[in-house]
Amino acid sequence: MSATTALTVTMPTYNGRGFLESALPSMLAQSVGEVPIVVVDDGSTDDTAGIAERAGATVIRQANAGKGAAIRAAIARAEGEIAVIQDADMEYDPAEVPELIEPIVRGSADVVFGSRLRGGKPQRAHLFWHLVGNRFLSLLTNVLFNTTLSDMETGYKAFRIDVLRSLDLHEDGFGLEPEITAKVCKRKLRIYELPISYYGRTRDEGKKITWQDGFRAIWVLLRVRISE
Repeated sequence: MSATTALTVTMPTYNGRGFLESALPSMLAQSVGEVPIVVVDDGSTDDTAGIAERAGATVIRQANAGKGAAIRAAIARAEGEIAVIQDADMEYDPAEVPELIEPIVRGSADVVFGSRLRGGKPQRAHLFWHLVGNRFLSLLTNVLFNTTLSDMETGYKAFRIDVLRSLDLHEDGFGLEPEITAKVCKRKLRIYELPISYYGRTRDEGKKITWQDGFRAIWVLLRVRISE
C-alpha cells in the first residue's frame, strides 16, 4: 500500500475560513505527498468553500447538519485505501498524518486513534471538565467493549476506507465519535493508538462541544453495545 497515493484526508468544517487559510497549506505541504483533500462545508456563512476550492480541495456543500453528517458526506467521496479525519480547526497537527497512517500502511491496523492522553507530544492544557468527561467516556468504552482506549473522543482517526464505509453511521453531530468508537470496538477490529500533538481551543476560541454532547455519547455507547 503506497502512502503517497492511497490516502484521502476528510475535513468537515463550519465557518472555517480563518482556520482553512492555514490548515490547507499545511495539509498540502506535509510529507505524505499529493493527498486528495475533501472539505465538507457544513452550511457556512463565510467563504469557507471558496478558500477550499482555490486551494485545490474537493468541496462538498451541504446545509448545516453537524459534524457527523459532514463526515458521512466526505466518506462517499474518499479515494484510495486509507481515510483520515482531520478537523479543519488545526487542533491536530497535519504533519503527523504519516505517523497516524503508518500502522495501516504496514498492514497491522484497521483503525488508528490519535490519542491526546498517551503523552510524549506537545499538549495545550485541557479544559478540566472536558478532560474529566473524556476520561469517564473512555473508561465506559473500555468496560463496555473490553478494550484499553485512552482517548475515545479523539477527532484524529485513520481508517482503512473499506472499514470506514462498512460502519453504517447515523449520528449527525458530535455523537459520531462515540458511534465510530463503539462500532469498531464491537466488531473487534484491529485498533491502534498513538500519541499526537494537541493544540486545543477554548470556548472563547470557538470550541463547540458541550456537556450535552457528553450525555449523547453515553447514550450512543450504550445503544451500540446493547442493540446494534
